[in-house]
Amino acid sequence: MAKFNVLRRPKTHEGGVAVKRDVKRELFLLAVANMVGEQTFYETADERDNRFAQLVRSATVADPEWTARLLGWLRNTANMRSASIVGAAEFAYARNEPGLTRQVVNSVLQRADEPGEFLSYWLTAHGRAIPKPVKRGIGDAVRRLYDERALLKWDSEARGVRMGDVLNLTHPKPVESWQGALFAHALDRRHGNVGEIPADLSVLHARDELMSWPVERRRELFTGDATAALKLAGMTWESVAGWLQGPLSAEVWTALIPTMGYMARLRNLRNFDQAGVSDEVAATVAAQLADPEQVSRSRQLPMRFLSAFRAAPSLRWAWALEQALNASLATVPSLPGRTLVLVDRSGSMFYSTVSARSDLTRADAAALFGTALALRAANADLVQFGSTARRVELRAGESVLPVVRDRFADFGGTNTIGALKQFYRRHDRVVIVTDEQHNGSSLPSSVVPKGVPVYTWNLAGYEFGHTEGRYTFGGLSDAAFGMVPLLEAGEREAWPF
Repeated sequence: MAKFNVLRRPKTHEGGVAVKRDVKRELFLLAVANMVGEQTFYETADERDNRFAQLVRSATVADPEWTARLLGWLRNTANMRSASIVGAAEFAYARNEPGLTRQVVNSVLQRADEPGEFLSYWLTAHGRAIPKPVKRGIGDAVRRLYDERALLKWDSEARGVRMGDVLNLTHPKPVESWQGALFAHALDRRHGNVGEIPADLSVLHARDELMSWPVERRRELFTGDATAALKLAGMTWESVAGWLQGPLSAEVWTALIPTMGYMARLRNLRNFDQAGVSDEVAATVAAQLADPEQVSRSRQLPMRFLSAFRAAPSLRWAWALEQALNASLATVPSLPGRTLVLVDRSGSMFYSTVSARSDLTRADAAALFGTALALRAANADLVQFGSTARRVELRAGESVLPVVRDRFADFGGTNTIGALKQFYRRHDRVVIVTDEQHNGSSLPSSVVPKGVPVYTWNLAGYEFGHTEGRYTFGGLSDAAFGMVPLLEAGEREAWPF
């Protein structure tokens, strides 16, 4: 009997029959699902990160232009910070070509702490030899991103690579005289040589003035109009909390809210309620949260609105969060015909959260996206499955949040084939929202007749998949749902970038 020379079909981690993806498809799926440095149910953080780095290097060698477009899209459209930064570093390591490498590095650095993040990763992974294209790409980003407020927000002794280190390693030329003064001051801060703040840096002067006040005087600021003073000094809500050395009252939050960005307001709804912010102020915040233009500009993932909905103790935010979530799902298409939507509620989907800082699981994400797609579709059957399967009843005109909150449960194992056999009834397409870790002896896609599209929305990015000759997307962004009509029109590899 042959012991070694036999054909071995790939298996999922659950032992089900699987398919091996090509490099581009595997990289795309892992990239949009990958929270770098975080463990999943079936892979350690190191295993995932090493696989991701190797895939980026392989794709870069094979098709650098495609990989460059992927990384730019990943940061600027899919809003995946860590994966795009690691990807750009591995791109640069695999291909030391001046123009394209410089462009890729610059394209993924969109926040002032990210040049330091990039260098921290590079120094750990690849040592202190930094190629010139990498230095120039980081320098381009520094000139664009470094200002006084960025220095106050992101430069601290807690960071391994500080702004002064970035400047020392990359030597960017300042855009204007004030930025030259800022660079010099950042270098002085890094080396403990801070003297008088340069005259050009008015925000730092204003912050220095506030910090000089005795603690007992600081709360007096909020007896009048404190908003302008806080804004002038670049005081964020985090810095005010430390400055006051005590809890933030309703008066303090009321002064802070006009200076806060969209995400800061979204994540502090519980704090607003606990401090007793007035209904008038809350109504203003709610209107801003629900504004579709602000939702679009904020680029928040839909899961953040579900998280905020669960965290906020009062109901005065509920309608605004529901509207904001609906706006964030604007690209989910209204599919014609009959659609079967399967939502994976197996144990592995509950084990891993969408990120280390979130308490929302992949099961939450699956329920949210599956419900959104089903509610938008012309005629959809929504099913939750695990070891068994059950239909989720929907009513016309319902919103996503109440359905996700009230009608989904934990279903144990991952019997994808059983769910398909039970509920597929000559539908025009099938959408499966899952981590693909089925336990069957054949591919789930074999249950659905050839010619009927099967779209798998993979929320984990594992190496092996459960469909063959069909379509697989991944991650937490809703953007790829918009590809479904394109694929049905015949554009088989219509990458979203």
